[in-house]
Amino acid sequence: MVREGFIFLCAMLEIGKTIVSFDVIEEHFLCDLFKCKGACCVEGDSGAPLTAEEALKLEEIYPIVEPYMTQEGKAVIAHQGTSMVDEDGDTVTPLVNNRECAYTFTDDKGIVKCGIEKAFLEGKIDFRKPVSCHLFPVRITEYKRFDAVNYQELKICKPGRECGRGQKLPLYQFLKEPLIRKYGKDWYEQLAFAAKERPWEKSAE
Repeated sequence: MVREGFIFLCAMLEIGKTIVSFDVIEEHFLCDLFKCKGACCVEGDSGAPLTAEEALKLEEIYPIVEPYMTQEGKAVIAHQGTSMVDEDGDTVTPLVNNRECAYTFTDDKGIVKCGIEKAFLEGKIDFRKPVSCHLFPVRITEYKRFDAVNYQELKICKPGRECGRGQKLPLYQFLKEPLIRKYGKDWYEQLAFAAKERPWEKSAE
């Protein structure tokens, strides 16, 4: 089914060169940092995925971001660099003790936050944070002919799911800014149109 520039494919939606899981439209989400304490910056088996451009940007802005980081994070970067290649061959942010992102710090409420983002919010840099972090819990897998845009449901994000359902906030609306950052306003408007019109439901009638 073709409508307004997108194609309905079984349980996924094709917009331009992306294949979007229905979960991105149908799930609800709103980060609840007071409950999760920023666990997404700590839990995981690798650092945040980086594009080649982002890796270069981190190297450029590191002297400005460094004051916002922990001593442990600074030590890791002094040893490994501002980015690294993981076991899968992907460029990622370095980790402290193979767990916590080296660019993090903990605020006075015990919430783990991003030093890069703090520098951005204070107007020190023009780079908010890696787009993979900005898009979380959506993950993008880039293939030769298309990008797969999927929702990654994790136990650590249970508070975010509960908060999103309580506020009736769809995941794609929660992630409006990073989705536009990644794919542009026109792409997002097509996604929002599909979410509103829900052609897959009409086709089943």
